[in-house]
Amino acid sequence: MEQMDNLLLVDANDERRQQLETVLSFMGIQWQSGGEEDCLAYLSAVENISAVVVGDLKTTTLPELATRYSSVPFISAEQSELSNSNIIGFLSQPFSYESLTQMLHFCQAFRSLHPTLQTSRQMPALLKLLVGKGSAIQSVRKLIEQVASKDANVLILGESGTGKEVVARAIHEMSGRAKGPFVPVNCGAIPGELLESELFGHEKGAFTGAISSRRGRFELAEGGTLFLDEIGDMPMPMQVKLLRVLQERLYERVGGTKPIQADVRIIAATHRNLETMISENRFREDLYYRLNVFPIETPSLRERLDDIPLLLQEMVNRHQAQHHAFVRFTQRAMESLMQHNWPGNVRELSNLVERLLILFPNRIVDIQDLPAKYRYGDWSEDMPLDEAASEWAEREALSSVFMETPEESASVAAEPFASVLPEEGVNLKEMIAELEMDLIRQALEMQDGVVARASELLGMRRTTLVEKMKKYGMTAKDM
Repeated sequence: MEQMDNLLLVDANDERRQQLETVLSFMGIQWQSGGEEDCLAYLSAVENISAVVVGDLKTTTLPELATRYSSVPFISAEQSELSNSNIIGFLSQPFSYESLTQMLHFCQAFRSLHPTLQTSRQMPALLKLLVGKGSAIQSVRKLIEQVASKDANVLILGESGTGKEVVARAIHEMSGRAKGPFVPVNCGAIPGELLESELFGHEKGAFTGAISSRRGRFELAEGGTLFLDEIGDMPMPMQVKLLRVLQERLYERVGGTKPIQADVRIIAATHRNLETMISENRFREDLYYRLNVFPIETPSLRERLDDIPLLLQEMVNRHQAQHHAFVRFTQRAMESLMQHNWPGNVRELSNLVERLLILFPNRIVDIQDLPAKYRYGDWSEDMPLDEAASEWAEREALSSVFMETPEESASVAAEPFASVLPEEGVNLKEMIAELEMDLIRQALEMQDGVVARASELLGMRRTTLVEKMKKYGMTAKDM
C-alpha cells in the first residue's frame, strides 16, 4: 500500500481512538486527531486528507459529513449503514493490521477514481469507464483524448474481454457526438443474410416477412456513433457494401431506391488479426485501411496486473446496487488474484466479482474463499491446508498481541508468554500455539462445546475454528 499522506481520526470514544492511534503508529501512517470541534475545523481547512476514520460524533452524523465532503473517503468505526458512496466501510474491533490496511487501500482507490480529484476536465467521464493507473491503460486514455474530438474512423484491437466496447463508449462520451446515440452492433452474432437489413434497414415487402419498413442501425445512430464489434466476423459480401458507405457516406435500405445520408462516426473492433485475414483473402484490404485510420490496442489484463485492486473496487461498486451487497478483499486475496493469468481478461474478473458477491455478501473475502484456480503463492493447492493455516494463525496471534489493551493483557494469564524475553530465547511458534489452544479451550468450555458460538466469542469464522481444532487435534467433546 502506498504511504497515506494525511489521515484524520474523529472519535469521542477516547479508548477506541487511542487503540487506533497505536495501530496506525505501529504501521507508520501519519495521522491527526483531537477534539471533535478541532477535527471538523481541520477537515474544512485541509484539502489533501487521505481518509477520515469516524467513531462517536456529538454534533453531527457520519452521513451528513460524507455528504458535505463528497470527495473525501470515510471509514466508520461505529456499525452503520454505508449510505454514501464515499463511506468506504466499517472497521470493527479489535482493530487488526490487515483490516485497517485493506480499508486504507480502498480509500486510496476511491481518491484515484473520484472526478473532482482529477486534473483533466474531460477525464471524469472517461474514468467512469476506464479504470487503472498503469502505463498501458494510461496510453489508451491518451489516445482516446487525442482522437475523441475528431471524426476519424477508429479501429480497436485486443483480446476478448479487454473492454473494447468500453473504449468505444469513452470515445463517444468525450466527442462532439456525445448527445447523439451510441449504437453497438455485434457483426459476429447476426447471420450474414440478415446483417444487411440490420445495418441499413429495409422497406416493406423487400423480402418474405418484411411486413413493414424498418430503420437500420445506421439510421438509429444518426448524429452519433455506430460501433461495429467483431468486424472480423463480417461476411465478405457485406464488407463490400460497408466499404461503399464509408467511401460515399450514402446507403439505401434493402428494397429501397432512395439514398440516405450517413451522418455517423464509425468505430470498429475485433480480437482477430486482420492483416493475417487479408493474406488469407478473408478480409478486404481496402476496408481494413478505411477502418484503420486511428488504431487503439486494448491491453490484456495480464499486462496490467497492478490495476487489479482498482478494477476490483470499481466492479464491486458497479455490482453493489444490483446485488444489494458488497465484498472487501484481504491483501492476500488481492495478491493471489494479481498472479492469475486472466485468459478472459477484465470480463473474467467482473464475473468473478459478481460470483463472490453472491457467495459472500457483506463479507471480507480471503484467499481460501477464492475458487481454487485463483489461489496462488502460499495457498496453492500443492501446499497442505493445515500448513497454510498454521502460518496464518501465527500472524493472527502476533497481531492480537499488538492490539491488546493493558486491561486485556492483565486479564490473560501470563503463561505461556513471558513479559521479558529470557536470555536463552524462546520458541515463539510453540508459545503462540499454546496460547491459541488455551483460548480455544476456554471458549469451548464457556459455550458448552458449541463450536459456532465459540467461534463468535473468538471473532473468527466457524470453518476457521474447525480447521484450527483439527490442526491441534482438539474436539468439542474433549472440553
